Amino acid sequence: MIGKGSSISSTLGAIRYGNNPEKEAEQIYSHLIVGETPEEITQEFRAVQQLNQNCERNILSFILSPTIKDGASMSKEDLARLTKVFLEQMKLIEHQVVAFVHRDKEHTHVHLYVNRIDLNGRAYNDSYIGKQSQLAAERTARELGIQTVKEVQYDKSVAMNNMRSEI
Repeated sequence: MIGKGSSISSTLGAIRYGNNPEKEAEQIYSHLIVGETPEEITQEFRAVQQLNQNCERNILSFILSPTIKDGASMSKEDLARLTKVFLEQMKLIEHQVVAFVHRDKEHTHVHLYVNRIDLNGRAYNDSYIGKQSQLAAERTARELGIQTVKEVQYDKSVAMNNMRSEI
């Protein structure tokens, strides 16, 4: 599984993309959210973001992508659990969250949007968020028993060495 993360400033645009019907999107997880449309969810995020006027990039955007094989066998419930475990690993479980699965490509993947501002007005430290998300995805994959990036890389290396020895 691969995890990619970044801090962004466009809440509505991100959630509209995540909820895009052309991507065969389906909402799989939400926390501290009652709205259903991208506009309603954005309003809820912004209400909390008003508690901290100093933060500009106030949305954490993650993409969680299991391997093609693992993703093909994962149900909506499995992907929701994957999302929740990832949030626990990132220590974001008490933030507003919405997640959508995209199944329009060969690899199933989750778009996860987290309000960087918590309900007390504190901003989540996004230093090295890309590396943090990679490590959290690795721990999540191990906990759930799905293939990690390191395992995929190792399998490719072994296959390449076998091919070279045959040549």
